[in-house]
Amino acid sequence: MRRYVTISSLTLLLVSGLVACSVSYKFTGTSIDYTKTKSISLDKFPIRANYVWSPMESMFYNSISDVYAQKTKLKVLKRDGDLQLSGEIVEYSQTNKSVGSDGYSTQVQLKIVVNVRFVNTKKHEKDFEQRFSATTEYDSSKQLSAVQEELVQEMIDDIVDQIFNATVADW
Repeated sequence: MRRYVTISSLTLLLVSGLVACSVSYKFTGTSIDYTKTKSISLDKFPIRANYVWSPMESMFYNSISDVYAQKTKLKVLKRDGDLQLSGEIVEYSQTNKSVGSDGYSTQVQLKIVVNVRFVNTKKHEKDFEQRFSATTEYDSSKQLSAVQEELVQEMIDDIVDQIFNATVADW
């Protein structure tokens, strides 16, 4: 009987503690005032790097326009948006990352750097020009052409997240 009372008391205490100490957290992910800011214009980001892989330009544009369309209520425009993004892909490079005991490369590092200009027509103090970069590695026994599309998309996704966070995320 005493054991039943103790278990019942502990259960009652636990339930009342949970009810009394509830935590509420709202996460929108953006700091956009939709009453003032209704659109974003995205320019194409041309490749201005010495090494060029042509599909990268459209992959980047599609990824960046998708993220703003999916994660915000902003209308994506070609020009004259309340928020404006433009820039260029300024570096696409590969370098040997490590060398094996035989003197040959074992890992290759790919890198993308994107220069971004951001204008907030409603709050010009938020304007910036900044470079964003991402890197990834692959085994040198593989041909770049076999892994390039997947690795470039992975780096683009990383850069697009960085740009999104720098422009509209409330962190």
